[in-house]
Amino acid sequence: MVDVNRFKSMQITLASPSKVRSWSYGEVKKPETINYRTLKPEREGLFDEVIFGPTKDWECACGKYKRIRYKGIVCDRCGVEVTRAKVRRERMGHIELKAPVSHIWYFKGIPSRMGLTLDMSPRALEEVIYFAAYVVIDPKDTPLEHKSIMTEREYRERLREYGPGSFVAKMGAEAIQDLLKQVDLEAEIALLKEELKTATGQKRVKAVRRLDVLDAFYKSGNKPEWMVLNILPVIPPDLRPMVQLDGGRFAASDLNDLYRRVINRNNRLARLLELNAPGIIVQNEKRMLQEAVDALIDNGRRGRPITGPGSRPLKSLSHMLKGKQGRFRQNLLGKRVDFSGRSVIAVGPTLKMYQCGVPREMAIELFKPFVMREIVARDIVQNVKAAKRLVERGDERIWDILEEVIKEHPVLLNRAPTLHRLGIQAFEPVLIDGKALRLHPLACEAYNADFDGDQMAIHVPLSEEAQAEARILMLAAEHILNPKDGKPVVTPSQDMVLGNYYLTMEEAGREGEGMVFKDRDEAVMAYRNGYVHLHSRVGITTDSLNKPWTEAQQHKILLTTVGKILFNDIMPAELPYLQEPNNANLTEGVPAKYFLESGQDAKSAIEKLELNVPFKKKNLGNIIAEIFKRFRTTETSAFLDRLKNLGYNHSTLAGLTVGIADIPVVEDKAEIIEESHKRVEQITKQFRRGMITDDERYNAVTAEWRAARERLEKRLIDNQDPKNPIVMMMDSGARGNISNFSQLAGMRGLMAAPNGRIMELPILSNFREGLSVLEMFFSTHGARKGMTDTALKTADSGYLTRRLVDVAQDVIIREDDCGTDRGLLIRSITEGKEMIESLEERLNGRYTKKTVRHPETGEVIIGPDELITEDKAREIVNAGVEEVTIRSVFTCNTRHGVCRHCYGINLATGDAVEVGEAVGTIAAQSIGEPGTQLTMRTFHTGGVASNTDITQGLPRVQEIFEARNPKGEAVITEVKGEVTAIEEDASTRTKKVFVSGATGEGEYVVPYTARMKVEVGDHVSRGAALTEGSIQPKHLLAVRDVLSVETYLLAEVQKVYRSQGVEIGDKHIEVMVRQMIRKVRVMDPGDTDLLMGTLMDITDFTDANKDVLISGGVPATARPVLMGITKASLETNSFLSAASFQETTRVLTDAAIRGKKDHLLGLKENVIIGKIIPAGTGMARYRNLEPQAVNEVEIIDEVPLTDEAADAVQTAEVVEE
Repeated sequence: MVDVNRFKSMQITLASPSKVRSWSYGEVKKPETINYRTLKPEREGLFDEVIFGPTKDWECACGKYKRIRYKGIVCDRCGVEVTRAKVRRERMGHIELKAPVSHIWYFKGIPSRMGLTLDMSPRALEEVIYFAAYVVIDPKDTPLEHKSIMTEREYRERLREYGPGSFVAKMGAEAIQDLLKQVDLEAEIALLKEELKTATGQKRVKAVRRLDVLDAFYKSGNKPEWMVLNILPVIPPDLRPMVQLDGGRFAASDLNDLYRRVINRNNRLARLLELNAPGIIVQNEKRMLQEAVDALIDNGRRGRPITGPGSRPLKSLSHMLKGKQGRFRQNLLGKRVDFSGRSVIAVGPTLKMYQCGVPREMAIELFKPFVMREIVARDIVQNVKAAKRLVERGDERIWDILEEVIKEHPVLLNRAPTLHRLGIQAFEPVLIDGKALRLHPLACEAYNADFDGDQMAIHVPLSEEAQAEARILMLAAEHILNPKDGKPVVTPSQDMVLGNYYLTMEEAGREGEGMVFKDRDEAVMAYRNGYVHLHSRVGITTDSLNKPWTEAQQHKILLTTVGKILFNDIMPAELPYLQEPNNANLTEGVPAKYFLESGQDAKSAIEKLELNVPFKKKNLGNIIAEIFKRFRTTETSAFLDRLKNLGYNHSTLAGLTVGIADIPVVEDKAEIIEESHKRVEQITKQFRRGMITDDERYNAVTAEWRAARERLEKRLIDNQDPKNPIVMMMDSGARGNISNFSQLAGMRGLMAAPNGRIMELPILSNFREGLSVLEMFFSTHGARKGMTDTALKTADSGYLTRRLVDVAQDVIIREDDCGTDRGLLIRSITEGKEMIESLEERLNGRYTKKTVRHPETGEVIIGPDELITEDKAREIVNAGVEEVTIRSVFTCNTRHGVCRHCYGINLATGDAVEVGEAVGTIAAQSIGEPGTQLTMRTFHTGGVASNTDITQGLPRVQEIFEARNPKGEAVITEVKGEVTAIEEDASTRTKKVFVSGATGEGEYVVPYTARMKVEVGDHVSRGAALTEGSIQPKHLLAVRDVLSVETYLLAEVQKVYRSQGVEIGDKHIEVMVRQMIRKVRVMDPGDTDLLMGTLMDITDFTDANKDVLISGGVPATARPVLMGITKASLETNSFLSAASFQETTRVLTDAAIRGKKDHLLGLKENVIIGKIIPAGTGMARYRNLEPQAVNEVEIIDEVPLTDEAADAVQTAEVVEE
């Protein structure tokens, strides 16, 4: 066997007849499978042991030779080689076909490769192959045309006319094979190249396609006649098994039926040929053989599929590869693994960030081999078999061993759907009772898990390397930041938030207000004994608190609450004391107003201070981000555990409960609603009198009811009691928001009808009062629509993620610096007046390309090629700089990936990205994961004059990434200059916009209803939109450069996500967009040997030109091509990756003709062949590291080492290259 980790590339070609014979171990001559009585394979049948190998290990068919000692002997009685039974998975057979048969992939695929090679139409080919017509092979001296088609009748007439033997015409695949043998590739290619110089239109397109196929045959060394089969390979029997079912019946793979049909027809044809049967009978048999082979290769591709019992179409070889259940996606890209389990999850509030609870019964099964090894090592039993019995009996002694075995042995927890890399994380197992896995509450957000019956899978990493990777790279305590935006993903929620909110509340006049304590312990003692309340404002000496006080703050009394003293206890000592929930306090320290000189009256000072609001969820998030920025992961995860415990303790102590009496009543609700009723009546009157249109009436009515709901909401907010439990829950961010509150206590308001239009009748009741039957019925529309939308959206979003992963899976950080001389000029992204993404956000974590100077003083803020930190980004923006040139993925020159400098920081760690990071996959997950949060619908602009519905949400993202023509396309100008006139033409219901500039004049026809973006006198640049709407990127590419298109696509994707409140780092979108514009189409080959019209990678194109330029020739010219992500995935250089994505048969057909080589650069192709992926620790530069001792000891004579020398050798430090 070939060692997968040793070879560099993999090639696919057409198999020649001699190649098929070299694979084969013998010919299958009979259609039989196994004998019904003995259940042994039949000789020369589809399961023959002579051809395919023995069915039992080390045993021949007749039983003369048994045991391994006869290895390699071929039995003289039955002819079976004594070897392992698993050779039946790899040994192939063959069938010698008695007539040539065309391969359906090459004849029927689109475009038909056979048709293009022979320059014949697929229809003509079909008539010849299936014996409906003759084709002229050699016209000799007759006026017949070479390759012309004749019916049976015409053939007879021509024979009568010219005499027998005057020309050669045949039918069937044999005729096609003869024609293919006649093709002179070199001459044909030369002719086509000449023709291309003059051809135009359809003729040119056809010539380009034909040239492509002929050139592929010529360069790959494949012979066109190999597309017709004379010999058919038979796949190994264990890949098409027969299994005995319980009732004694057999279940066989469909392939056996299909092979049986072929063998039967082939044998019948052989007999007919021996008997010299009449031509028509032989022809019929040949046609049936052709159909049988077609069905075997791709059943149902032509005509009706061959069906099995219950008229179910049989699964052919092509079906075994295709689709989600095919070989590629089911078995090669993902497999079921041992050492895994799954169970329901429950919350583990006492766990640490890096722990998970594993039920004992599950752990003993998962760690069985480790436990068994330890049992034998301790001499509890003598052998492995006894150890296994001990474990299975559940002996008392195994539990202590299990405890030791799992210590520091991480396990992986995974929750489906795994939308991003945080869906699989490592934890240290802790043994627990019960049957549910226990999950840390802070890990829930990353998994999107809750405890209403969710299940999770657990996996055990076995090897030392796998354990080290799990511990160092995947431990949950290390995953603080979300890779998509670099914000903390482990923010506390629910009870944790509520507890800390309650803890940091302030109240006036509670018991113990104004007391002053000498230190924390005294304050806590007073609180425990009931002298002072958690929320009472008290004084404490600053010297007793271990905090970074300024000189002015030392030896003072700090005014705070007991709750805040406890809250600050869990904070790192280097962080300022947190008194106010704002960023100023967090970064600069406590404001001066909270400090008193020793001896001043605390009570009167406290009465002058305003009450502070408590710390809410958002404030806690900011604290976590600040701690992470200063101290990184270890301290942050320890802090998070302290925050969690504090929150749980104090939400328990708070004892918040919610009852119906807690929902407040709005006193003047009836009046507010009455007012609105009156206004609606007036609007309706105006409509009846014809003063306003129906659309205007509808808009006014819905606006009025919205306003009524908002007025009620405002009353609720103004009158809310901060100590009301529901208000506390909502205000802290623990659960619910103002909209829920408003539906409980205000009114539910307007609902959407099933078609998405807002209904005019509002729901006036709220949930406290209860809904009437009609109101209840109205509100079900919205609820049901919500459910269906979610279900559909999930599938759509998942498919988008799959396409994104596929197109970018080979984008890996390959080098430190690509040395590009280009950069990307960026400024903030805006839409009209609205800020979509600020310059500060876009700069953070990127490298500069040029020096950034202060616009007024001219001093250097940051030099070229330096990393822009958060603080630097703020400094640049505060200086008034509006645009900066940065290193970008768009302008990176690295082949097959990106360099560290063009990418910037890794958002998941906050540090510079490492070589080997699979940034393409991370980008795809970051864009796909929030896909489910985007809306599904296309908004109707409610009667406002516009010719389009603006596509938003998920459909718009798909539209951008697939480079489709957008709905409501904007008209763009191709001329840079000034808008000179806008004329309206009532007869054609259009407007004409005239633009004139130095390069010429432009006249653009715009639909009458389109909203104009420009006015007369405006200056426009090339590619600027004249009307509202989305620009079609392909049009933009025609008038502007690649970088403009990339920048436009980036901004468009950001607009969709940011409008839904989802933040994604620019770099993720950059990676994707770059993959869409990687290819160019050759326009003129010049002196290169490129083909006109070919699509190729831009790096390959530059290489081809480089060689020509060195020798002083004419370089080729090409234009960039923008492709949608699906098309880009299929056009990748890796045929394995493309075949496992979509259109498997088409991809493989094309790759075989070209004799394509897969250089295994991406992730998928390596997973498919079972090689370690070339990313992360799998990269060659990391795998080839050899541990080396620093001070190597040279041993001259072999003498026993002294103790000191032995110690020296052991402590020699190990370093990496």
